[in-house]
Amino acid sequence: MSPELINLIIQATGESLYMVGIAALLGTAFGLPLGVFLATSRNGELFSAPLINRVLGIIVNATRSTPFIILVVAIIPFTRLIAGTSIGSTAAIVPLVIAATPFIARLVEAAIREVDGGLIETASSFGALPIQIVFKVLIPEALPGLLLALTLAVVSLLGYSAMVGAVGGGGLGDLGIRYGYQRFMPEMMLAVVVVLIALVQLVQSAGEYLARRVNRRLRHR
Repeated sequence: MSPELINLIIQATGESLYMVGIAALLGTAFGLPLGVFLATSRNGELFSAPLINRVLGIIVNATRSTPFIILVVAIIPFTRLIAGTSIGSTAAIVPLVIAATPFIARLVEAAIREVDGGLIETASSFGALPIQIVFKVLIPEALPGLLLALTLAVVSLLGYSAMVGAVGGGGLGDLGIRYGYQRFMPEMMLAVVVVLIALVQLVQSAGEYLARRVNRRLRHR
């Protein structure tokens, strides 16, 4: 493989990491509080608001049920409004965040619901406010599960970032389509696949390592 193609792979990898990194941060910023609220807002729970819970649940499920490539195309006007363009790595962040937020929210909800209800009752009996219970009980106790959930979300975003290459989103997916498919360069397609696999393995290993460390720390408190 020529130095020019290697430079293209390096540049495309940087674009993919940029898209995934920003989308993961924004998706977590929106999805974490949404997931906590979904996990604590059913009837009789900390922030009891069953009607809002059901409405948000429907919206989250509808967004998650929409195939990502259709979502990318459907929100092109919104993407252009936010990013000023509908192509390129920065524009791709918009659909990535919209796809990541409900996904992360459901993963966070599941992790929070695994926390022992007795801990919540104990904290309440000591007069802790709901917001204190969230930050001092629920999130610390659910932290290993939350780390694994965010790891899964980042891995999914890597796959999504490759899909946006089909609509001019840049990154490794765009490189694979333009060179590997359209120019009949199987070695480029193989290189893109290898880089994506390596990134997924790296993210998965790092997430599992952090989750194990946090879990051991919780057990030895």
